[in-house]
Amino acid sequence: MSRTASRTRTTSESSITVTVNLDGTGRSSISTGVGFYDHMLTALAKHSLIDIDVVAEGDLHIDGHHVVEDTAIVLGQAIKEALGDKVGIRRYADATVPLDEALAHCVVDVAGRPYVVCSGEPEAQVTARIGGTGVPYAGSMTYHVFESFGLNAGLCIHLRLLAGRDPHHIVEAEFKALARALRDAIALDPRVGDVPSTKGAL
Repeated sequence: MSRTASRTRTTSESSITVTVNLDGTGRSSISTGVGFYDHMLTALAKHSLIDIDVVAEGDLHIDGHHVVEDTAIVLGQAIKEALGDKVGIRRYADATVPLDEALAHCVVDVAGRPYVVCSGEPEAQVTARIGGTGVPYAGSMTYHVFESFGLNAGLCIHLRLLAGRDPHHIVEAEFKALARALRDAIALDPRVGDVPSTKGAL
């Protein structure tokens, strides 16, 4: 069974196309126009082992918010489609990932019951602007990205920032923790021959 999907979403604010392969090697081709977000999605692909292609265009002359959010929505939709009936997956996983002084913990349940809880960021993260030249990535967007992604993918995500000072390190630790937890949660377990739920469906 091929666990792949491609989704496109076009609005007056953005046009997004995302293609995923859940059984890939972490290869990615990311183009959103927000350089730091491209960096984070590349890290998400690399450490989840999900192949991810993203082509996104939007109203970056306003700011990066719409493109960042809408990309997360479409990525979630593609992941949900690629998961199919979820037969044989592990379902639950967690990961704790450091990046220098930053430390993030993420738990994922491929439940089909979307719920997202994020906590622990310092107050200053909300006003941080991360990136070099071009459109900056707003530090406030990370929780919004995870909410948009999780709700559209049908995931329950609990993310906690345990430590962190540098805004770049904080976001990168959070994305990598999500990636590693997601990698294990969607992995196929040869001992699981059905849907890992007493209800028989996820």
